[in-house]
Amino acid sequence: MTGSLKPVRILGIDPGSRITGYGIIDFHKDHARHVASGCIQLRGGDLTVRLRAIFDGITAIVESEAPAELAVEQVFFARNAASALKLGQARGAALMAGIARGLPLYEYSPNAVKQAVTGRGHAPKDQVQHMIKMLLCLRELPASDAADALAVAICHGHTSQTRARIAMSAARAGTHR
Repeated sequence: MTGSLKPVRILGIDPGSRITGYGIIDFHKDHARHVASGCIQLRGGDLTVRLRAIFDGITAIVESEAPAELAVEQVFFARNAASALKLGQARGAALMAGIARGLPLYEYSPNAVKQAVTGRGHAPKDQVQHMIKMLLCLRELPASDAADALAVAICHGHTSQTRARIAMSAARAGTHR
């Protein structure tokens, strides 16, 4: 857990059955530094081919960038049952790539992620992109799915460090009794 207040590398994932966004940050003392981000584009092919591409893509990212923790956005809606199933399967392929390499998994609702980076739980995608550009001092706007993945990573970093501070305060208070 990021809560040790030591630098930690976080892989954020915005799962999708057509485009899966990823973002990697180094997080330390409330500061996030951009390491890498992008999208795994899943053009054509049947679902099994796309699921394998997601798994292989995330596996390669984990192996090359060595994140310590995995944070993912929870699925919140789909237009129909078939879309929901495909999205769930894509999410599972991405998660298993990290879990298979021993990464602890943390999940956040879309509203919590948006709140963490924009201050508004219902912020539009373009506002998330703009804030990610500003927070990480990027030269240009990241792709929407990559920005969402970076936002998940930032949300996790802040949430974990806040939890760690609360735990340390409670521990100190307990020793002073």
